[in-house]
Amino acid sequence: MRKLIRTSRRAWVGAWMVLCAVGIAATAGLNAASAPDPHPEEPVSAECAEYIADIETQLAKARREGADDGVLAFSRSKVGADDCSDEVLEHFGGDR
Repeated sequence: MRKLIRTSRRAWVGAWMVLCAVGIAATAGLNAASAPDPHPEEPVSAECAEYIADIETQLAKARREGADDGVLAFSRSKVGADDCSDEVLEHFGGDR
């Protein structure tokens, strides 16, 4: 029967520490390599830019009047109007 080589606990702990450090370094390297490129800002249509400016004006008015409770409702009832929901969300940080 083969005789097993006895190793100390320090050697096992050291080996696990080295393996963990290598794993963490590899994970950090892979995460850095796969980071998505920032998306360039796409041009906003004139109608959406006007709508966003209107929202900012109304928000500023609400702040001046002291009604800045964080809740404002906006609606668009024009037929055939551009759908500016994506642009509004991106402008006001809807991805948070």
